[in-house]
Amino acid sequence: MSKNNGKSEKAEYEFYQPAKKQTFRQMVYDSQEGTYFGRTIKSWGQLMLFYGIFYIVLATLFSICMQGLLSTISSKEPKWQLKDSLIGTNPGLGFRPLSEQTERGSVIEFDGKKPAESDYWIELIDEFLIDYNHTEGREMKHCGFGQTHNPIDVCVVNTELFGACSKANNYGYKSNEPCIFLKLNKIFGWVPEVYDAPEKGMPEDLTRLITNTSQEERKQIWVSCNGHLGKDKENFQNISYYPSQGFPSFYYPYLNQPGYLSPLVAVQFHSPPKGQMLDVECRAWAKNVIYSGSARDRMGSVTFQIVVE
Repeated sequence: MSKNNGKSEKAEYEFYQPAKKQTFRQMVYDSQEGTYFGRTIKSWGQLMLFYGIFYIVLATLFSICMQGLLSTISSKEPKWQLKDSLIGTNPGLGFRPLSEQTERGSVIEFDGKKPAESDYWIELIDEFLIDYNHTEGREMKHCGFGQTHNPIDVCVVNTELFGACSKANNYGYKSNEPCIFLKLNKIFGWVPEVYDAPEKGMPEDLTRLITNTSQEERKQIWVSCNGHLGKDKENFQNISYYPSQGFPSFYYPYLNQPGYLSPLVAVQFHSPPKGQMLDVECRAWAKNVIYSGSARDRMGSVTFQIVVE
């Protein structure tokens, strides 16, 4: 029998005691507890030691991974090339000038009598051709058909051969005969397989040109510009190409040579219709340039529009 003779014991309750308020000075150093910011010197030492070892191990593992990755990568050439790469073996065709104003899209619209409009496109071309006009200090050579060509040679793109599409002629924009510059995208190691004879499906003017060109100078990626989807063909009878109607094969392959510049073809449209949109499609011709005119999956060609007011 319990000493309290069956009487129930009184329960003792402990009420929550609010934390003692600390001053900022006590938070920094509590003399009673001997802590700095809530930790003793020993506790801080253990914490620093743990994180020191943790980050050293983490940095070591990261360095090992990076060294392993970098050992498989060359600074001179991509690891995956041509068919094994994401880019593939089919170079895209691009054009300049291309406005930075996205609302313009691929439309080149101007009036040569209005300096502000023509100057806008002239300045874009000037900016694009900066590297082509300033080649000082680069190891480059003047290449030509029939010459011995080393694949690592860097051939000069001579802007003086652009004829009426020169800077001195304002690229034709002051005379309402605009010039468009075409270039192929660079693909490491890609070598063109040229058409050394006219191919079925080529435009008549290109067929005549190839026929009348010497066998040696046929080593080009040919270019032709016509009305997109067969439209306005009567407006494409008077077009000039500079320095030739193609990209010479001696500019290829691209091997990441220092100072390499992609070859250009300047296309001038003479007497385009006033106030009418000229829908243009330019195409590159080579055996290993696949063509698709689909708006969704366009390959081997480029489209743009010209409006001369």
